[in-house]
Amino acid sequence: MNIRDLEYLVALAEHRHFQRAAEACNVSQPTLSAQLSKLEGELGLKLLERTTRKVRFTYNGLQLVEQTRAVLRELDTLKSMAISQKNILSGPLHIGIIPTLAPYLIPHISPIICQKFPETDLYLHEAHTHQLLQMLESGKIECAIMPMVRETGPYVEIPLFDEPLRLAVPLEHPFAQSLPFQMDKLRGQKVLMLDQGNCLRWQVMRYCYQFDAEEDTRFMATNLETLRSMVAFGKGITFVPLLAALDGNKNDNIRYLKCHNPEPKRTVAFILRNGDTMKSLYEMLINEIIKCMKDYISECDLIV
Repeated sequence: MNIRDLEYLVALAEHRHFQRAAEACNVSQPTLSAQLSKLEGELGLKLLERTTRKVRFTYNGLQLVEQTRAVLRELDTLKSMAISQKNILSGPLHIGIIPTLAPYLIPHISPIICQKFPETDLYLHEAHTHQLLQMLESGKIECAIMPMVRETGPYVEIPLFDEPLRLAVPLEHPFAQSLPFQMDKLRGQKVLMLDQGNCLRWQVMRYCYQFDAEEDTRFMATNLETLRSMVAFGKGITFVPLLAALDGNKNDNIRYLKCHNPEPKRTVAFILRNGDTMKSLYEMLINEIIKCMKDYISECDLIV
């Protein structure tokens, strides 16, 4: 038995498909299948019920998967402890990031990591909040960058920056000349929203509830760019985070309104597991991101 075989087992439990599990482990399907058969032989236990349609784990298999996950987490802890003793951020670093941040923040943090931490191999994982927290819990990622929400409460939350939200409206909309935009004007308005999987949806909904605005149920998007297209075609209004608003400032048919009383915003944070031995090393990266984004947010606030 070796660690790699245990990783194959956990991958199969997560994907429930031999080919997808093999791809996740960067091996061929026959190799993964053969190694799991070998593992069954070494343990003297049947772990899988192999059928042509689906992968089914036996009771013993499910128990072993749970124990294996715990073992792999402990191994990750040992590796982190060894790295932390070197007092340098190095090796693979798996960071999770949400879709409403990823395309707009990655261009800023990637150069920082490459320049300031050259011994680090960066791996970025884009997924929704609940998916990233599951990945963080299972050890698939070391940390995540996302807004602070109720679900991140049980984890270590280190604020990086406050990102204002801008109200995106078509140029022909009556609000287009409302500079600055007072939030009480939202009363009775309908606002385009992202779907249920996006934490930005709930942050926007909070402000809509506060000012008696409603969700525009004619259309629901899975990403910001689709929402932006709807606004550009004059199909409604929506809230867009500042970094995305600046990225999309080239669209001539959208005006991004700075809002007041209050200014809607979200707090973007660096999320870690409790007791992570790498926290002191991550703080060097965190400080670099805070410094970079503080200056950039200030510049963006003047432009958009």
